[in-house]
Amino acid sequence: MKKILLISFLFLITLQLFAQGKYSLSIKNGIDNPNMQTTHHFGIFSSRIQQNFKKRPTNKTTLSFNYASGNNFQPFVETHLPSDPQVREALSQVIWFQRRFDYIDQETTPAEYFNIVIDAVIKEIRVGITLPIAKKHELNVSLRSYLITDGSYPFSLFTSDETIEWFHSNIAGGEDPFGRRFYGLNQVNFSYTDRNGNTLQLDKNDFFIGGLEINHHFYPTFEFNQTRNLYFNFGSHLGINTSKFNPSLDVGVSANVLKQFKFKNKNELDIATGANLLRKNIIDFDEVIDLGNNKFLVTLEADVEFTKYTQKGNYHAFGLNYQIQSRYNKQVETDYYKLLGDWQAINAGWHNGVTRLYVPLSNWSIIYTYGRDNYRLALYLKQDFSVNNAPDIQTGINLSVPVLK
Repeated sequence: MKKILLISFLFLITLQLFAQGKYSLSIKNGIDNPNMQTTHHFGIFSSRIQQNFKKRPTNKTTLSFNYASGNNFQPFVETHLPSDPQVREALSQVIWFQRRFDYIDQETTPAEYFNIVIDAVIKEIRVGITLPIAKKHELNVSLRSYLITDGSYPFSLFTSDETIEWFHSNIAGGEDPFGRRFYGLNQVNFSYTDRNGNTLQLDKNDFFIGGLEINHHFYPTFEFNQTRNLYFNFGSHLGINTSKFNPSLDVGVSANVLKQFKFKNKNELDIATGANLLRKNIIDFDEVIDLGNNKFLVTLEADVEFTKYTQKGNYHAFGLNYQIQSRYNKQVETDYYKLLGDWQAINAGWHNGVTRLYVPLSNWSIIYTYGRDNYRLALYLKQDFSVNNAPDIQTGINLSVPVLK
C-alpha cells in the first residue's frame, strides 16, 4: 500500500506542475520520445539504453513519469547443452526439433541445463529527471521499478490475456495459437533456472526496484547543423542494477543522428537513427543470475515523426519507431541444443522461451505526443511482429514537465 501511495503522490505532483505552467509557444526539440524499453523478462533486471533523438540539451530541468505494461508469455521449456564435442557435432547434423539427447548424468553425458517459463503482465514504473549541465551537455537520472501482475481487468485493458486472445480469435492469429488458454488466462508463472543452478522466481504482486540509470549526452556543434538541419549527439551510460537477482554495474555508449524537414506551414518531419552498445555486468556486486552469456548487447533504432502545430503554437506529433536488439545467448549453441517442451499440447511457440534468446529481438511502436512549451504527454503502443512474446504487446504513457522554481 505504501508503494501505491508513493506512486500516486508523485503522479499528483506531476499533474499539479503541469497545471501551473504558463502558456507560451512550443519550441519542439527534435524527437523527444518517452522511454520505450520492453518489459523483457531478462531486460528488466539490467539497464538498457534509450536512444536520444533530440536536437539540443534541454533548456530546463525536466521531471518525467513513465508507466508501461507488457504481456510476456512463454511456456515451460527445458534445455540441454551437451559438453562432448562429438555429441555436439552429431546433433548439429540434425534439425533442432528432431535431435535426440538422452541425458543420464554429468559423468556419462555431461551437459549444461536450464529451464524457463514466463507468464505475467509486467508493469514498469520509471521516474526520471533531466538537467542541463552545460551549453552542449545534459544529464538524465532515472529510477526504474517493476510490478509483476496477472493482467486482470481493468488494470491491463490492452495487455491482458483476454484482450490478446479475443484479438487472436476474432481478428488475426487463430484460436489460441500459443497456448494461453491451454495454460490458463490471468495468472502468474515466472520462473527461470539458469545453467549454474540458480533460480529466479517471481510471484503475483511482487514489486522490486530494478535500478538507477545515469545518462550523459553531448551535442556537438557543426557548421551544417543549421544549414542542413542535421543534428548529432553522443551518450555515455551507467546502470546500477539493484535487484537481488542481478546486483551489478553496466556501462554503455550511444550515437544518434536527426534530420529535420520543415514545411512552409511550420509543420515538420523528423527522421532519426541511432545505435548503442551496452556491456552488461562489468562488475558484479554479489552472485547473479545468468541473464544470457552474451556480455554485450547492441541495439539499433530508427524513428520517423510528423509534427503538426496548432494556431496557438502547441503541437501533435505522430511517430513510428523500430528497434532491434542483439541476442541474449551465443548463437553457436543453437547448433547442438536439445529442447524439451509440451509441443503436443499447443499449436505453436512452445519453444519460444529458449529459441528467442538466440535471435535478435525486434519491435515496432506507434507514438502520439502532445506538447506545449516544455510540457509533454506521450502515449505509445509497442508490438512484437517477430512473435517472441516478450512482450507480445506493450503500452505506455509518459508525462514530462519542467521543474518550476
